[in-house]
Amino acid sequence: MSTGETEEQEIARKHSSKRNFFKLLLTLGVISTVGSLASLFRVLNYLPPPVQTGPLAWPVVTLGNISSLDPATPLRFNYPLVDTPAVLLKCGVAAENGVGPDSDIVAFSNLCQHLGCVYATLPVGASPPCNSSFVAPIPQGYCCCHGGQYDFLEAAKVVGGPPPRPVPQVLLKYDSSTGDISAVSMAPPTIFGKGPPGTTDLALVLQYDLTGGDLVTQETVFSS
Repeated sequence: MSTGETEEQEIARKHSSKRNFFKLLLTLGVISTVGSLASLFRVLNYLPPPVQTGPLAWPVVTLGNISSLDPATPLRFNYPLVDTPAVLLKCGVAAENGVGPDSDIVAFSNLCQHLGCVYATLPVGASPPCNSSFVAPIPQGYCCCHGGQYDFLEAAKVVGGPPPRPVPQVLLKYDSSTGDISAVSMAPPTIFGKGPPGTTDLALVLQYDLTGGDLVTQETVFSS
């Protein structure tokens, strides 16, 4: 007992010390738990998704006929999974990997490689809904989230904003006897959110892009 301290005061002081000690332990425990969870989330964010087992093959689906394509109206569809949006555009001039008589029909993943927003697809002279002062000088993608821009004539090369890489191209096949256009596979890199960002190994791209959802079919390729 401290000098001048009553028995009741000493008991109260000891109880107060114990409370403060347990509060300290609780605080340290919370900090440790939060830190562990944060570390876990950071680890999980960089782990690739589970790889699909069994035979791996890109779905082949018909997107339409060249006679029905409108250069002013992009065609939206799902590929290669029902939850991975893509877009097709008839550019009007030859484009890298373009198909059709004029090699001007191309398609790309519709998810921006910056943060995964769905970007606007602009024919020449069009403006995005978020920026009426911008007029597309080329057929391109324009992301309204952070201003990312992709050149559709050059395999979606980044020409503006923060995206670190092009959006992956949907490879098309043109049947000259019928005019039908089909999606047959994807070019690297990986679709945003489907694997380690920027993966370019074709075997890994195939694995990652087909993971975590249902493959499109002719019945689901245009489902909303």
